[in-house]
Amino acid sequence: MDRKNNSPLEKKSSSLRPTTKKNLITYAMVIFFFVLFQTLSATGNLKHAHKALLVPVCTSIIMAISLNLVVGVLGELSLGHAGFMCIGAFCGSFFSVLMKDVITTTWIRLTLAFIVAAVAAAVAGILIGIPVLRLKGDYLAIVTLAFGEIIKTVVNTLYIGKDANGFHIAMSTANLGLEPDGKIILNGPQGISGTPKNSTFVIGFILVMITLFIVTNLMDSRTGRAIMSIRDNRIAAESVGIDITKYKLLVFTISAAIAGCAGVLYSHNLSSLTATTNNFGYNMSIMILVYVVLGGLGNIRGSIIAATVLYALPELLRGLKDYRMLIYAIILIVMMIVNNGSYFVQLRERLSIKLKSGKNKKEVA
Repeated sequence: MDRKNNSPLEKKSSSLRPTTKKNLITYAMVIFFFVLFQTLSATGNLKHAHKALLVPVCTSIIMAISLNLVVGVLGELSLGHAGFMCIGAFCGSFFSVLMKDVITTTWIRLTLAFIVAAVAAAVAGILIGIPVLRLKGDYLAIVTLAFGEIIKTVVNTLYIGKDANGFHIAMSTANLGLEPDGKIILNGPQGISGTPKNSTFVIGFILVMITLFIVTNLMDSRTGRAIMSIRDNRIAAESVGIDITKYKLLVFTISAAIAGCAGVLYSHNLSSLTATTNNFGYNMSIMILVYVVLGGLGNIRGSIIAATVLYALPELLRGLKDYRMLIYAIILIVMMIVNNGSYFVQLRERLSIKLKSGKNKKEVA
């Protein structure tokens, strides 16, 4: 008799679950493109304009993954995700500007800024999640949209300064009451200036990998299965003892914290940070939702690809001028069709079923 001597490596590879293999492919894809662009950048084969896109693309990927956790995995529609990014961006920038001369080591200051932003966004997620997550569908979408707009408006009307007497908060510069040696940190609609530009492609890559690790492990865990059961059938999940509010709040909080970290990456890539409709308002929330929908609900790898392509494409097509947005729209439609790959197959099956049913009716007649 021939005995099969399987090596431990073969046994290990054969024992990998499909979800684990899928996650490893996603990790490998992200690492491959990181190495590729780092090599192109180091060898001088990447234009300066293209280099400038690397950090914003990482920010878009992180935002898309975090929103997919709410929309795709939990199954709730949120339109205020940019609000959490806004909280993280301004809290992180505020901390960095304040500690710029105190903590001189860049990576320590930036790490602390990420922690501060994640905690602030998570607290906001809890505060808004407790009353809001009892709603569902259009009602939840409307309330989260209002939350995002409220955050942007509050930031634009808030003035924060610091002098020898401590912090001063007011709704106008006249009411701040700063000493002559005081400094305005948050200047209403003018935002925060002087944020250290510490965001790099390497930091963006590390943050993307951490986000992937958190989200994929959550989805593959017992908690993740409970969350997906809520998405599939809320009544059935509740009937077997799953605490709906608890898991919804958990997902909302994790998603908000990740969005807050994305805000820090975004803000530390700019010298001046302001809250406008395009970067922290309704337009940004809808754009992130487009990344999630076109990438596939619950499909993390799809969110990465969609966010990368759809963010970089308008910039890469800028030379085409008037035709740029036309081509962009066509690519959006193509991606939507490809994402629903079974669309034409389903259509063909439906047509064949109708033809068969028509023939059967004729035969009966």
